[in-house]
Formats: sequence, C-alpha cells, structure tokens
Amino acid sequence: MFEFPVLGSAAWLAARAKFVFLNHDAVDSAVETWGHLVQKVPSWKQPFHYWDGTEETARWIFVLDVLNHCFWPDPGDPLWEVEMDGTWYSGYCGLAAALKKAYEEGTPLTNARYLQSLTLKDLEGILAGRGRIPLLRARLDNLREAGRVLVEKWRGDVMHLIAWAQGSACRLAARLVEDFPSFRDHFFVDGQTVYFWKRAQIFAADLHAAFEGQGPGRFLDMDRLTAFADYKLPQVLRELEILQYRDDLAQQIDDQALLASGCREEIEIRAMTLVAVEKLKDAFHRRGHRRITSVHVDHWLWSLGQLDLFRRRPYHRCRTIFY
Repeated sequence: MFEFPVLGSAAWLAARAKFVFLNHDAVDSAVETWGHLVQKVPSWKQPFHYWDGTEETARWIFVLDVLNHCFWPDPGDPLWEVEMDGTWYSGYCGLAAALKKAYEEGTPLTNARYLQSLTLKDLEGILAGRGRIPLLRARLDNLREAGRVLVEKWRGDVMHLIAWAQGSACRLAARLVEDFPSFRDHFFVDGQTVYFWKRAQIFAADLHAAFEGQGPGRFLDMDRLTAFADYKLPQVLRELEILQYRDDLAQQIDDQALLASGCREEIEIRAMTLVAVEKLKDAFHRRGHRRITSVHVDHWLWSLGQLDLFRRRPYHRCRTIFY
C-alpha cells in the first residue's frame, strides 16, 4: 500500500509539542454534546460551485484548490466579498463564486496555457468584489505555476494526473505535492519532516464530493486522508477544550498577532489538530458510527465553527498559501 506520511509525522511532532497540548478528557464530551450534528459531507451542488457533470468540473475544481487559502482580512480592512445572483459570498464561498462567474462568462480558467500566461490585471478582474483578497500576487504565481506544470508534465490537462492516481486519493495528493511546489505543505522540525498537504488532500476530497465517488472522484482510500489542517478547526477545538495552548501562545492568538509561516507554534497547532481529529473519529467509532472518516470529522468541526459559540476567541493568524 502506498505510504501516506501525513498523520504519522503529525503524531511524531504532537508527542514532542511545547506550545500545544491535547486534552484527551474533552474528546468524548465533545462527541456526546455535539456529535449529533455530524453528517455526511454535503452535496457539492451549492449555488457558488460550478458543476456540469463532465471533466470540466474536475478541471475547474483544480483551479479552485490552487487558490483555496487565506481569506481573512488584516485588522481594520474590509472583508473580501463577491456578489453572485444577488447574494454576497466571502471566504472560500466567495472564491468559488468568483471562479464560477468568470468561467460561465467565458474566461478559459480550465485551459492550462491560459493559466500560465495569466496577468495580474486578469486575476484582479476575476476576483473583483468588495474589499481585496489577500495574497493576490501569490495566487497569481500559483496559477501560473499550475498552468506551466500541467503543460510540461501532464499534457496540459489535470485529468491525466487524476487518471495516473488510479483511484487513490493519497497517490493523487502526493503527486500534486511532488509536481507543484505551491502544494508542498510540509516543514522541517527537530530533524524530521512534518507533512500536512492540506490543499492537495482537499483536491481529492472535492473531486470525491463533486462526482459522488464516481468517475474522476472514484477513490478507494478516502478513509486514509487526514483532516485539512487550517485556522478554523483549531479555533473550534480550542472552544471544545480539546486543544490547549501554552499561555504565551494563547495570548498571541487572542491578540491576533501574526504567526510566521513554518514557526514552531504554527506547526504544532496544525499537527495537534490532525491528531485531535483522529481521536474524535475514534470516539465516533466507539459509539457505532464506523463509517465516519477524518473528512467527516473535519466537516463537522468546520460546521461548528460557523456558530457564534465557537467564535468567541480568534483563530490563529498566519499569512500562508497552504491554508
């Protein structure tokens, strides 16, 4: 079986954590109190998602996940939002809405040669809305890279990469990381590499959701994917008292101070998030919910994060292309 290094490396660092700690006693109580809200991953067919039932949807999802990172504004700046069909969307939903609008208006977003020659002006037009999306230049670089690598290695079409994976979400994620530097979401800590591969794993999960496990989304190892370590899940896990921070780190987060990408504190937050999700998954399994995967738990936590109760304290802030 293909070795997938994400969880093992996260567990290795979690066992050596200095800033972030796992409260095992809070895991079962979280599932007992909130577990009734867990559900299968919802339908892809949301208003802001593109869907036509063909391989074009898979190509569009790839572009979406190249750009799927870091939406929060700096203090005092307006939230970036996009209007579509009379509704304003922000964050990930805003990104999807902007890309859907652009594609349906004729912008060839799924054409690799178009992506590799994209201009900043082009991207500003695609992502136009209220406010300004963070890391615009980095997003441009990532799209250009995506187009270039597809042309050079995959005959200009991400469908060849999906076919190469042969029904393995883990193989697909690992090859994305190998070929596309902007997906290389791993860091060297204490002499070891710690892997997260957040956006690479999400690409596989999005394909699986969009195609309902068929066609380009037919993966036989979805249960081997981990959670998608971002800034929202740790916020929820902290409110559930599953994650606990050393006092100085807790103060930094509460003060909305920026953490440097790749710093020890940030890597520990993300690694412990992955371990916590596995503990929660085990708790669901003990209660008879054997089909619950890490992806389900991830979505459950993300959904809880939309409730005001879980937004009482800030999420950690880190400007990064990885989440």
